[in-house]
Amino acid sequence: MMPSHAIAGEETGGDPEHLTQTARHQAQVDPLAALRAPGDPPWDVYLTGTVFLDIVFTGLDTAPVRGTESWARGMGSSPGGVANMAAALARLGLRTSLAAAFGDDHYGEYCWDALARGEGIDLTPSRTVPGWHSPVTVSMAYEGERTMISHGHEPPPEEPAPDCPPPARAAVASLTPERRAPWIAQAARKGTRIFADVGWDDTGAWDLAGLADLEHCEAFLPNAEEAMRYTGSTCPKAAAHALTEHVPVAVVTLGAEGAYAVDRRTGETAEVPAIAVEALDPTGAGDVFVAGFVTGTLAGWPLADRLALAGLTAALSVQEFGGSLSAPGWSEIGAWWRRVQSLDTQNPAALRRYAFLDPLIPAHLDRPWPLRRAVPTIGFGRST
Repeated sequence: MMPSHAIAGEETGGDPEHLTQTARHQAQVDPLAALRAPGDPPWDVYLTGTVFLDIVFTGLDTAPVRGTESWARGMGSSPGGVANMAAALARLGLRTSLAAAFGDDHYGEYCWDALARGEGIDLTPSRTVPGWHSPVTVSMAYEGERTMISHGHEPPPEEPAPDCPPPARAAVASLTPERRAPWIAQAARKGTRIFADVGWDDTGAWDLAGLADLEHCEAFLPNAEEAMRYTGSTCPKAAAHALTEHVPVAVVTLGAEGAYAVDRRTGETAEVPAIAVEALDPTGAGDVFVAGFVTGTLAGWPLADRLALAGLTAALSVQEFGGSLSAPGWSEIGAWWRRVQSLDTQNPAALRRYAFLDPLIPAHLDRPWPLRRAVPTIGFGRST
């Protein structure tokens, strides 16, 4: 498939009661419309974690050199950290609730406003912490890679993961070795489907038994290196199968080679190649991948379609800078799909892989190609 470009998104606003409507307006497609019924949980996905202010410099030819000054051709700011995942889910049409701590500085106000008004994310479980400075990450993107520098003060004494998380169809958790998060078990007992990823194990133990909350999870989505280290496998696909001894669904991302997934309950396996793109900034691509997979799972799609949407949304996201800023919505997906179908050079088999998009994307989402989102900065106030 051809390289693709992200296009313009839409901005919405509203109070918490209006959030589900504004999220659907921005997404323009509700992938769960056919499944919604009275008595459903108010939220499709619940998240908790740390929100960073991300300041991203792009257009660097090389990494900064000691003792010199480098000028970037592009720069932008956006909420980062767990906000990357929250924005990606909301833009795909899922009703998203986030519990996070926000500083009472300008950075915190900016991130709160961008998520609540700009993305239609429910922040009812979140809180503003007086006197706490927002964590900040500066990311420099060059040659398809990134270098990050972060700064933050000690987190608030109480993390904003409530004892009783709100009812939701699903939750996304980042597992920490040798540490349980009580909210995960509480949510699972209420019927919430838990999707988990994991970071690098700095202890070097790579012990699956140390990921105690994995027992509550429906799906586990590590990258290839993490999967092989945790299972002792020398092959990512073998690692995925080994992981299904501990969790029903294992999804292993393979970088430029795509992703591979196994569902122990149905016996399904799926492998979807990566879409070739010209990467500008990979920040948040992993979060976008998880959001796409969660969306397809909650919609009840076959495993291969879930994997294809996850890979497509991740590929579209690296075309723009910033984590939450670059997460694609249905407008971007629709524009990409119309574009690739119009090219005579496309492989018919590759096009058939994404044919499941046809009934999802209304004709009015077909926009001129390409369109780009505006570059946000903190320095400009919101126009009213």
